[in-house]
Amino acid sequence: MFRPSTRWSIASLLALGIVIGIAGLLTFDTVLHATSTDEFCTSCHEMQIPLAQLQETVHYTNHSGVSAGCADCHVPREFIPKMVRKVQAAREVWGSITGVIDTPEKYAAHLEEMKAREIARLQANDSQECRNCHTAERMTSIAGEEPKRFHRALASGRRTCIDCHDGIAHPGQEG
Repeated sequence: MFRPSTRWSIASLLALGIVIGIAGLLTFDTVLHATSTDEFCTSCHEMQIPLAQLQETVHYTNHSGVSAGCADCHVPREFIPKMVRKVQAAREVWGSITGVIDTPEKYAAHLEEMKAREIARLQANDSQECRNCHTAERMTSIAGEEPKRFHRALASGRRTCIDCHDGIAHPGQEG
């Protein structure tokens, strides 16, 4: 195990290891990308419910032509948080496979629990996925005194986006 091979040179073993490593990384990256698409996220029919809700919002249809998808809000960009979230998301996939949330009725029965987990995640990371697109500084320039006051609290760190905007992408699910 720790001695060089009598059949293969160290250089060829090293080259083989590099090729296998690169192939593994490319495969890993491809799987990560494929499991972060709206097509994958909504491939379980019960996920058509949150997709329909999203499609009613300005985050999906707007004059700028920019559209937020599932991963933009539910999958962190940074590697370690992304891996943690992918493991957590396996719970929903498992729930669909095993029939826990595989119908609109079962999905609705578990909605509050799933929503609470996602809100807690966003509160814990200071709504980082919102902040990937929105900045507190720009939000304080919104017209009207009340929005400015709330967004100053956001800029100061006393509040986070999800505290006030918990139903922003899924209307009808506001807390």
